[in-house]
Amino acid sequence: MERLASFSNDPFDKPPCRGCSSYLTEPYVKCAECGPPPFLLCLQCFTRGFEYKKHQSDHTYEIMTSDFPVLDPNWTAQEEMALLEAVMDCGFGNWQDVANQMCTKSKEECEKHYMKHFINNPLFASTLLNLKQAEEAQHNETAIPFHPADDPPRPTFDSLLSRDMAGYMPARADFVEEFDNYAEWDLRDIDFVEDDSDILHALKIAVVDIYHSRLKERQRRKKIIRDHGLINLRKFQILERRYPKEVQDLYETMRRFARILGPVEHDKFIESHACARTYDHLKKTRDEERLKRTMLSEVLQYIQDSSACQQWLSRQADIDSGLSPTVPVASNSGRRSAPPLNLTGLPGTEKLNEKEKELCQMVRLVPGAYLEYKAALVNECNKQGGLRLAQARALIKIDVNKTRKIYDFLIREGYITKA
Repeated sequence: MERLASFSNDPFDKPPCRGCSSYLTEPYVKCAECGPPPFLLCLQCFTRGFEYKKHQSDHTYEIMTSDFPVLDPNWTAQEEMALLEAVMDCGFGNWQDVANQMCTKSKEECEKHYMKHFINNPLFASTLLNLKQAEEAQHNETAIPFHPADDPPRPTFDSLLSRDMAGYMPARADFVEEFDNYAEWDLRDIDFVEDDSDILHALKIAVVDIYHSRLKERQRRKKIIRDHGLINLRKFQILERRYPKEVQDLYETMRRFARILGPVEHDKFIESHACARTYDHLKKTRDEERLKRTMLSEVLQYIQDSSACQQWLSRQADIDSGLSPTVPVASNSGRRSAPPLNLTGLPGTEKLNEKEKELCQMVRLVPGAYLEYKAALVNECNKQGGLRLAQARALIKIDVNKTRKIYDFLIREGYITKA
């Protein structure tokens, strides 16, 4: 299976062979099952059956080459890429220079092929149009549309608005003063002559490199101003005021990081914090629902006994009204014990054996709570090598008599041991 190589003709632009670390030359082999990153082998390592980590010699593979026609039977894919690179390097219309760089085609052939397949080709024209439409659609789908300052105000020179705009001149699309405005002064006396020593020549080259870095920094700052629409300061401030006060404060704090993100990404970051109130409201609602489910599980313990249910409802009413819940006082003749808990339909009943079901019925404990207490006691016993009753009561905060019955049952059945 042949496939267009995804690298240029220069072997140093390709990753090395994973077998011998040599630079790859076409054709070479790409494993179709490994990656990313792509697992590439030269033909010599491939014929030897080189294997490394997860890569096996019997994996399916692709032959990476550009020695096949794409648009014209007389032009290989490698020559197509070389033509595009030559036009990019030499400029459109300099066909003699393009032909000299390609070495395999004449000036007329280069011009005719480029005009036919890359300029007057309706397929490429429609493709570029589709790409432009797709890019516009992608920007339209963003959460916060961004509109740069295409038509900035034109204040008079040295006015307050002109100073706010850092001396920007709309007619020239540039600033009165550049960043590091006197960087060119370091170059005014530099002159490269043939009798310069190697050290002096290297020093002059270093000064030029420093100047180039200053030019790049100017362009970087202008790009930030242009991308974020910072030229029209008043319009930018109006956009900021659409946020609540606390988000405006955050916007001011995070302003210095806007140069790292793009304008849309930075606004999305701020918008995400503006949604924090919604998150807090949803979190509060979720906690209230969880509390209701906890109260429901407590109700299930009493639902089978009307007397106990009435006592529980009375206690909850006292709590809701702000009163201390009333505790029934046992008479001198003794208090009638509550009937066993009916486990029918309660969650977790199917996980209990017969003895555990009997315990839950007598202790009047729902199966889900029992299983939770059992797991906590067993885990603590395994950690400590044994468990005392006082430790069990500290772990599960329920009635001490119920805790004693659960503790004795687990020891009797061999789930835990005494410390």
